[in-house]
Amino acid sequence: MSKKLIKSGIIVSAMTLVSRVLGLVRDVVIANLMGAGSGADVFILANKIPNFLRRLFAEGAFAQAFVPVFTEYQQKQSDEEVRLLIAKVTGTLGVLVSIVTLVGVLASPVIIALFGNGWFVAWINDEPSGAKFELASFLLKITFPYLWFITFTALAGSILNTRGRFAVSAFTPVFLNIAIICAALFVAPELEQPEIGLALGVFFGGLIQFLFQLPFLLKEKALVKPSWGWNHPGVTKIRTLMLPAIFGVSVSQINLLFDTFIASYLMTGSISWLYYSDRLLEFPLGLFGIAIATVILPALSKKHVNDEGKGFETTMNWGVKAILLLGMPAMCGLIILAKPMLMVLFMRGAFTFDDVEMASYSLMAYGSGLLSFMLIKVLAPGYYSRQDTKTPVRYGIIAMVSNMVFNVIFAIPYGYVGLAIATSLSALLNAGLLYRGLHKANVYRVNRQTGLFFFKTLLSCLMMTLVLIQFLPGQDIWLQQVFSQRAISLLGLIGLGAASYLLSMILLGIRPWKLKTGL
Repeated sequence: MSKKLIKSGIIVSAMTLVSRVLGLVRDVVIANLMGAGSGADVFILANKIPNFLRRLFAEGAFAQAFVPVFTEYQQKQSDEEVRLLIAKVTGTLGVLVSIVTLVGVLASPVIIALFGNGWFVAWINDEPSGAKFELASFLLKITFPYLWFITFTALAGSILNTRGRFAVSAFTPVFLNIAIICAALFVAPELEQPEIGLALGVFFGGLIQFLFQLPFLLKEKALVKPSWGWNHPGVTKIRTLMLPAIFGVSVSQINLLFDTFIASYLMTGSISWLYYSDRLLEFPLGLFGIAIATVILPALSKKHVNDEGKGFETTMNWGVKAILLLGMPAMCGLIILAKPMLMVLFMRGAFTFDDVEMASYSLMAYGSGLLSFMLIKVLAPGYYSRQDTKTPVRYGIIAMVSNMVFNVIFAIPYGYVGLAIATSLSALLNAGLLYRGLHKANVYRVNRQTGLFFFKTLLSCLMMTLVLIQFLPGQDIWLQQVFSQRAISLLGLIGLGAASYLLSMILLGIRPWKLKTGL
C-alpha cells in the first residue's frame, strides 16, 4: 500500500504542479493588468465567492462525505447498486445546485452586501467607493454559475479518485487557469472594464472543466442518467455526512471570506494584497497538502470498511510524515523569501513595489500557518473516512469563532496583516484540536518514530533558514536588478535552500526519497 500511495501522491502532485504553475501565470497576468487597485479588489471578491464554494465541494465537504460512502458501496454492493447510487447522487445534487445557482445569480447584490459590507455601506451613503458594490454585484452574476459546473466536476473527480484515476481530477483545474489567462490577454484589454473579461474567463473555465470529465466517466461506466433520490439510503448517508462537514473541513476558507468582509472596510488594495499572498500560500498547500489528502482518503476509507485498525494508523502516519517533510521547508521558504517571490512574480505593469511590500507582510503572516493548513488536510480525513463528521464540525466552529476573536485583537493594530495572523492562528488551533480528538479516541497517535522524524525535520529547516539568511541579497540589490536577474537569484536561493535542507536530512539519517509507510 505504501508504494501505491506514494505513486498516487506523485501523480496528483505532478498534475497539481502543472495546475499551480498555470495558476501563478494567471495571477501574474491579472496583476500586470489590474495591479492592486479597486478593479482588482472587485474582481477578486466576485471570484472568491464561487472559488470558496469550489473548495467546499471539490476539496471539502462533498468529497469527504461522498468518497467513504461510495467506497463502501464498491466494496460491498453490486455494480448495479453502485451505478444507481451515482444516478441518485447526480440527480439530487443537480436539482439542489441548480436552485442555489439561480438564487445566487438573482441575489448577487445581497451576497456582495454580505461579504463586501464596507462597499455596501459606502453605496448607501453615496460615497465614491460605493461603485465597487455595483460592479461586484454584476460580476458575481457572471462568476456564480461556476458553482454548478464545479459541483459536477467534483462529483466526477471523487468517482475517478476512488477508482484510482487521480491524474484526471488533478489536471482538470488547468483548464480554468487557461480560460482566465486567455480572457486576461485577449478579452479584458478590449473592454472598458477589464474585470468583466476576467469574470467571463471564470465562467467558461468552469464549463470546460465539467465537459473534460465526461469521457473519463464514460470509460469507467459511471456516466449514468441522473434521477431524483433524496431518500435513497446512500444519498441520505452522504447528505447526513456532508451538511456538518461543510463547517468542519472548510473553516480556513470561511475564515478567508471573513477576512475579506473586514478588509472591505480597510484601505483600497487590502483585498488584493491578501489575495496575492493567499495565492502564493496555495501553491505549496495544493501541491503537497491537498495532493496527500486526496490519495489517503480513499485508502483510509478502505481500511475502515475492512476493519484494518493498524493499517489505518499506519496510513495516517505516512500522511503526517509526508506533510512534515514537505510542509516545514515550504513554510520557512515562504516567510524568508516572501518579498523576492512577490517581486519576481508580480512586480510589473500596474503592480508596484509598494504593492510588493504590502503583500509581503501578509504573505509572511499566512506562511506561518502553512504547516497547520496542511495538517488539517491530512487529519480531517481521519474522521471523514470513518464517517464521523460531528467531531470536526465542533472543532471547526471553535476555530472559526476563535478566528473572529483573533481578528478583533490583531486587525485593529495591524490592519489587513492582522487578518492573516488571525487566520494562521485559527488554523493552528483547528489542527491541534483535530489531532487531540484522534488521540483521545485512540484512532491515531504520533509514535516515537514520527516524533523523531519531526525533530530532525525541524533541525534541517533551521539549517536551511540560516543558509538562506546568509546568502539573501539586500532590498537595494533586488531593486537594481532586471527581471531576469531577479528570477535567476530567486531560483538560486530556492535551489540552495532545497540542497541545504536535503543535505541536513541525509546527515541526520533521513532518506526523503525512501519515505514509506511505517518507516
